[in-house]
Amino acid sequence: MKKGILALVALAFALAVIAPVFAEDAPQEKAETKAPLKTELIRLKYYSYTKMMRLITMYLGPDSHIGQGPDEKIVVIKDSQENIDKVLQVIRQIDVKPADLQFTLQLVQGAETGEPGKESMTNDPVIRELQNLLRYKNYSLIDASLVRAMDGADSEVRLGEKGEFEFWVRPKVIKDEKSSLIQMEVRLRQIHPVIPTNATKVDYVTTDLISTTLNIKPGDKTVVGVSKLDDGGKGLILIISGKIVE
Repeated sequence: MKKGILALVALAFALAVIAPVFAEDAPQEKAETKAPLKTELIRLKYYSYTKMMRLITMYLGPDSHIGQGPDEKIVVIKDSQENIDKVLQVIRQIDVKPADLQFTLQLVQGAETGEPGKESMTNDPVIRELQNLLRYKNYSLIDASLVRAMDGADSEVRLGEKGEFEFWVRPKVIKDEKSSLIQMEVRLRQIHPVIPTNATKVDYVTTDLISTTLNIKPGDKTVVGVSKLDDGGKGLILIISGKIVE
């Protein structure tokens, strides 16, 4: 009996000594502390909320929230102060006034036969180069126009004696330390009036003549494209030059 009591006492003593050791060796779980979230209202100068949201989402945390304020120029962000500071820095860099551009357009008709029109362009340097590439013998100016555009925005203008041609452009300015480049999407359409039988209202249909993407250096003059017309032996040539207005 005494031996049993002594064994129990020894076991209890051993457990009392060993338990703290295991307790010290057990990994200490630290509660993860998250930075408090703050709400920031940011007023944009030139960008809209929709466009800016696509650019700054990557800088936000998993618990963040982003939304539009009372108008499209206000962004509401709820996030940590660290992430908000990153977003503010990005906005300062990209929310700047877009470049102002000016394009000069020339819509030229080329013909295989016949006499040149009133405004012959045979002596134009660009046309002289085209004479070596195209089969047209005569080149006449149909219309010319100036188009103002903003970087990243759409602009359009009507060309032709009756406004039967529609020019559309969406430019983008690419700059580096040494030079600038104007990258643009360009489209030229012809607009045809259609008068249905027994109807007084005129409808219009459009035909895509030229649709392309090109890069030009400011000040350079280049041929955008050539499109054949239904009138046999004739074609339209679109020539463009552009500059960045400081």
